[in-house]
Amino acid sequence: MENQNRQHEHTAHTGSHAAHETLDRRLALIMQPDHLALLGEGLSGIERETLRVEGNGALALTPHPPALGSALTNEEITTDYSESLLEFITPPQRDAADVIARLDEIHQFAYRKLGGQLLWSDSMPPALPPEAVIPIADYGTSHIGKLKHVYRRGLALRYGKPMQCIAGIHYNFSLAEPLWALLREREGATESARDYQSARYVALIRNFRRYSWLLMYLFGASPVLHAEFLRGRAHGLDAFDDGTLGLPYATSLRMSDLGYQNSAQSEVSPCYDCLPSYIDALTQAVSQPHPAYEALGTQRDGEWIQLSTNLLQIENEFYATIRPKRVTYSGERPVQALARRGVQYVEVRCIDIDPFQPVGIDVDTARFIDAFLLFCALDDSPSCSEAENRENRDNFAHVVKEGRKPGLVLHRGGEAITLVDWAEALLDRIDRAAAAFDAQRGAAHYAHTMSLQRARVRDVSLTPSARVMDALEPLRGTPGGAFQAFALAQSQRHAQTLRDMPLDAGVVAHFETLARKSLDAQAELERTQVGDFNAFVADYLAGTLGAASA
Repeated sequence: MENQNRQHEHTAHTGSHAAHETLDRRLALIMQPDHLALLGEGLSGIERETLRVEGNGALALTPHPPALGSALTNEEITTDYSESLLEFITPPQRDAADVIARLDEIHQFAYRKLGGQLLWSDSMPPALPPEAVIPIADYGTSHIGKLKHVYRRGLALRYGKPMQCIAGIHYNFSLAEPLWALLREREGATESARDYQSARYVALIRNFRRYSWLLMYLFGASPVLHAEFLRGRAHGLDAFDDGTLGLPYATSLRMSDLGYQNSAQSEVSPCYDCLPSYIDALTQAVSQPHPAYEALGTQRDGEWIQLSTNLLQIENEFYATIRPKRVTYSGERPVQALARRGVQYVEVRCIDIDPFQPVGIDVDTARFIDAFLLFCALDDSPSCSEAENRENRDNFAHVVKEGRKPGLVLHRGGEAITLVDWAEALLDRIDRAAAAFDAQRGAAHYAHTMSLQRARVRDVSLTPSARVMDALEPLRGTPGGAFQAFALAQSQRHAQTLRDMPLDAGVVAHFETLARKSLDAQAELERTQVGDFNAFVADYLAGTLGAASA
């Protein structure tokens, strides 16, 4: 078996004929006239994070605007870590164009309620106030609202507030269950439909971890950050000017060890061979005491400061570039939902905010992610050895810090290959998945996005990170730094664009109704709250609670 796995691994990495057969065979099945419609039944959605800032670019310290509803119970407009960090969530859609259209509407509505405040246009935050001043998100006085707040207190304690003010795009993606059932039947799989689907999603995740460096090259848009963000931390970055730090060939400092990072999480290393091994790793992490957190305790002077002293407070604390997901029932922990009902979709978490797009992402990026994930789902995906896992991590780390470096060399199956050569080879294979989407939709939209990405591979100046560096150059030496000036100008430009766009009265009414109902729902939760908060936390962590997840 070990030799067989090695052969499979070699096959996947060298892009041999056998590996191509797996992808081509599955695509040929899906593209048969009787089956092609199934491809159009998959769903995608976006969660876009963005900081509220004042007109001068300073972090907004005001509470979450009531006109946007309750951050606890509004399904489309909420907050993430900070009271200042908005999160816009599109409902699942069958077409990327519809996802972006809905995201447009949410932004337009928000701008009609924000007064003179702006939505920050970049993944990396502006100049931040002293850490003690950054407001942690408030979800009211209900037990579940307080639990969400305490969880975020724990994040501040463990990672610092500035790190929690980083924003990104989370892209949710699923294929229709009948499509998985079709593949299972034709491949003669013996496991249950649920287990087959979960196994295929986990295989998708393995391929994603092999190839996600490509997304960082194509869409990374945070090559610099505000100098104050690091606040005395050692960093090794170059000074672009007095207020801006970066690296000359970086694509996404957000996804580097200078962005989302924590030494304790290096102890969490999920195995992606199968879903049970992933669940076991996270279950252990949320139950394993961590000495540094034990020293702090869960309460200080009678106030909760973190939910637990374990390596992770809850599973969502684990920072991953992609996660297997399942919609949770009331009171379920994420791993409980996965264990009981399997994987329903994946959540891609490594996409930067595009500062050149009014809503942080455009439809061509969304379509490429669709095609990339379909490729990852259908291509051969052998188990990863520890050596390959290290190689995957190293490739990703190299691209986020020096992805635009001429002649950059990565490693594939232990052999050196230039980023450009490997990217071209991958795009050739992703083309097949893109063609399937175009065939299903009777258009050439996916072919168009593939041509855009090929152009970026051939001309690095077209990448978002290179465009950011070009835009910063004339701003070098601006008081406060070029980064702050650039991101503020983009925020102002996008605000004007979104405010000027017409918004249908029915859409406005929809969001106002959501806001009103969410405020009523939070008030009802608080009115009917019973019991002790300490017991509530204990029940939640034990997975025996009948309440919404954090």
